[in-house]
Amino acid sequence: MASITSLGIGSGLDLNGLLTQLQQAERSKLEPIQEQIETEQAQISAYGQLQSALSAFQASAKALNEQDAFQSLSTSVEGGAVAAVSSNDAQPGQYDIQVDQLATAGSLVTERLDAPDVALVSGQQTLSFSLADGAIDPIVIEDGSTLNDMRDAINAQSDGRLSASIINDGEGYRLSVNATETGAAASIQSTNFSQILDANVATSDTQVVQAGQDAAFNVNGIDIVSATNRIEDAIQGVTLTLSEANASSTLTVSQDSEAIREQITAFVDDYNALKNTIGSLTAYNPESDSAGELNGDSATRAVETTLRQALSRSLGGDGFNMLSDIGISLQLDGTLAIDDEQLDGIIANQPDQLMDFFAGTSSENGMAGQISATVEQLVGPSGRLENAVSSSERRVSSLNDRFATTESRIDQTVERYRAQFAAMDSMVGQMNQTSAYLTQQLATLGQIGQN
Repeated sequence: MASITSLGIGSGLDLNGLLTQLQQAERSKLEPIQEQIETEQAQISAYGQLQSALSAFQASAKALNEQDAFQSLSTSVEGGAVAAVSSNDAQPGQYDIQVDQLATAGSLVTERLDAPDVALVSGQQTLSFSLADGAIDPIVIEDGSTLNDMRDAINAQSDGRLSASIINDGEGYRLSVNATETGAAASIQSTNFSQILDANVATSDTQVVQAGQDAAFNVNGIDIVSATNRIEDAIQGVTLTLSEANASSTLTVSQDSEAIREQITAFVDDYNALKNTIGSLTAYNPESDSAGELNGDSATRAVETTLRQALSRSLGGDGFNMLSDIGISLQLDGTLAIDDEQLDGIIANQPDQLMDFFAGTSSENGMAGQISATVEQLVGPSGRLENAVSSSERRVSSLNDRFATTESRIDQTVERYRAQFAAMDSMVGQMNQTSAYLTQQLATLGQIGQN
């Protein structure tokens, strides 16, 4: 809008102040529209909180809709002979394990040399190793190679089957070669190291060969031999890691009741958190005459009713049919409560029936699946809440258009007032000038008459 600071100069009236008051009066028409926009935006935000709480509850229901949730196992080991990890393929049971010896890797240490960095061979040579399970491809040793060069060639050319390093035993340097795999079959038996050296290269002492060995242990009295200390197939669904020879352990695989309890408790806690969120969003305080953003909202009431019906539903058939059958009851305030003694007894003694109740035989015929599907109808595409949010967003868009139209109309009205005030200011200014001129002329005539 154009500046109005020059108004009142001609007339001497406070036209700027008057125009400001008129402008404020006109803009007050925008306040109800802005209040409606803020109300709708607060409602959209509240729907977001409700959707978030519903999604958290749905996630807990989905977790209980998986049969694996009721088949998790816990593994405990007493004794230092082994460590163990179980999968869902394991079967509950107890296993006594005795470890007689651990699997080790074979090694070979060459004759002693005076220095690691002097040339040892003339012309290209091939260094061979014989392993218990067969020969390894010869290692190419280049002309003039030192002990350091031989080490690097073994590490580069043995396809990861050998690992070489240099040992200083206090009297000289030796090439130490280890098999990278444990077990007797991977043992290094011999090498032609001394045969490829130049005739003038002096060595002392002899090669030292240490054979690898297989692990030897037994499970519940059954002897087992393994080339490695990590065994995956001795006990179904259990991976053993042997850690100490001449030692024993007792391995116990059992149903992980605590994990099941935690899943069910999370389901109840997430529902109660959802119920508290709804209570907060729909609350009314008569003392302060204040209400939650979704107080009286039909969509929110529909959510409460739908969930209450889902939680009270009976599955029918044999076994557990209702949440109350497993110790979960709907309270007068709408929250869920757990009968700890009843639920713990079912988890301990009837885990399969509990799994059938929650997970069922398909994704939607157990209690958890049906509740998850119900929540999806509320929060999913074209769901009740999604439609409510879309409706509020459309109202906000319409109100924004109305606000912009009203604001434009107000600006036009104020501009018209400004133009009218400017015209009046000019006219009054001219009238004041005329009045002053006439007054001056009359005064002059009066003086002439007296003379």
